[in-house]
Amino acid sequence: MLPSIWRDNSIFGENLFDDWFGFPTERDFRNIEKKLYGKNAAHVMKTDVTEHDDHYEIAIDLPGFKKEDVTIDLENGYLTVGAAKGVDKDENDKEGKLIRQERYSGAMQRSFYVGENVTEEDIKAKMEHGVLTLTIPKKETPKLPEKKTIVIE
Repeated sequence: MLPSIWRDNSIFGENLFDDWFGFPTERDFRNIEKKLYGKNAAHVMKTDVTEHDDHYEIAIDLPGFKKEDVTIDLENGYLTVGAAKGVDKDENDKEGKLIRQERYSGAMQRSFYVGENVTEEDIKAKMEHGVLTLTIPKKETPKLPEKKTIVIE
């Protein structure tokens, strides 16, 4: 067993021995989508969806984002929420060179199917305390005509 100082996180990496002697393993390829956000990929854009009698409410955690950083698009029944920040920042600042960055910087997006009858005027959006809240009305989808059988003469 390694001494605790070697097992604990350092200021330079997740673990002192993470990348030593490491060749890609099957586990690395299985979790390739998590590499973009590191070990905290599951925590990005956490979302709660609540159903009410006449509408749905979607609450998305976007800590550190301002409403100017967030875009909401509706196309072909899909509502896409995108957020981007710090993409154009230089790694050096007045204080010195950045040697570790744990706060998120980059772009992300998530899509939800809301139905083709919902219009952008129907959707209400509010950003408060790092939480984007979307209110989407329930709209009836037009019923398809019943199946008719045609008799061959």
